[in-house]
Amino acid sequence: MAAEIHKMTLSLPKFEMFEEGSQIRKSSKSIKSTIVEGFGRRRYKREFIKFLTYALSSCDETVDHLYTLYETKSLNDKESYKYFCEECDHLGRMISNFIKSVDSGHRT
Repeated sequence: MAAEIHKMTLSLPKFEMFEEGSQIRKSSKSIKSTIVEGFGRRRYKREFIKFLTYALSSCDETVDHLYTLYETKSLNDKESYKYFCEECDHLGRMISNFIKSVDSGHRT
């Protein structure tokens, strides 16, 4: 999804490339990176969950940037907006389930 969002931002108006475009690229790429960083700390349950929670927050932040882009008409393709929001929602549910799984079944 991060790669798709990156590609989408390349078609934003020039003034958005360095404002909201930059922010949504960072937040969407942060989701994956934060999960990877947390996985590196998986031996420590609290640390692992903390990083998964940060990833979930980055997912929420990405949705907020999508909303701003859509509301300001910088992203004027309703289908793209809906697609990315649905993908973020799906990813957010997956991360939430992962957090529950780690919380209930984690062994140190």
